Amino acid sequence: MSSFTHSLKLVLAPPHPAGRPFLIVSGVVAVLGLVLGLALPSTTAWVVAVLAFVFFLFCLYFFRDPERLPSLLPGIVVAPADGKVVLVGQVAPPAELGLGIEPRWRIAIFLSVLDVHVNRMPVAAEVTRIAYHKGQFLNASVDKASDLNERNGLALRLADGRTMAVVQIAGLIARRILCHAKEGAFFTIGERFGIIRFGSRTDLYLPHGVEPLVRVGQTMIGGETVLARL
Repeated sequence: MSSFTHSLKLVLAPPHPAGRPFLIVSGVVAVLGLVLGLALPSTTAWVVAVLAFVFFLFCLYFFRDPERLPSLLPGIVVAPADGKVVLVGQVAPPAELGLGIEPRWRIAIFLSVLDVHVNRMPVAAEVTRIAYHKGQFLNASVDKASDLNERNGLALRLADGRTMAVVQIAGLIARRILCHAKEGAFFTIGERFGIIRFGSRTDLYLPHGVEPLVRVGQTMIGGETVLARL
């Protein structure tokens, strides 16, 4: 597949269900503005129609949900989201997840409004705990966003008993974290578990003894880019 064809398939990917309300409302407003603009005619109606249509196209792009094919290699950890790595370091996972206070490697991925915002499971694992923490809406790319921003964390248990975590973090613009995972559910690697609307960050806490294979500045493809080996 050529790079152009791949890029076209990415842009034209069907929208995630979370985007349907925005698409329906903006689409209806655009049509009503067009009808009123033709019937009256009204400059205001035309302006509203154009703005609503532009927002409709933006939402169609923002909520795109392309298929991803995780590597079949055993013992790998893949990116839980698209975006750019902004932090790599050893810190303790959020206290509410109950994974202890011992530091472990964390990889923080920042998602701009141009990135795919669907979150995917980094490994095949059982969700043992889901903890929501109400917080602020600082720029998600800064380090303190992990502690201060609104977040939703998932504690994961691998088949061999080791633990890790993935945390959805709201950002400066993002105000809505969606997660359809349930405690006790088992997910396969690369499987969708949620989405964050309009810019955000996703943090991954690796199992103890596992080191990251990526560095700050690298671009991630959710569900495909290998972050570590178990």
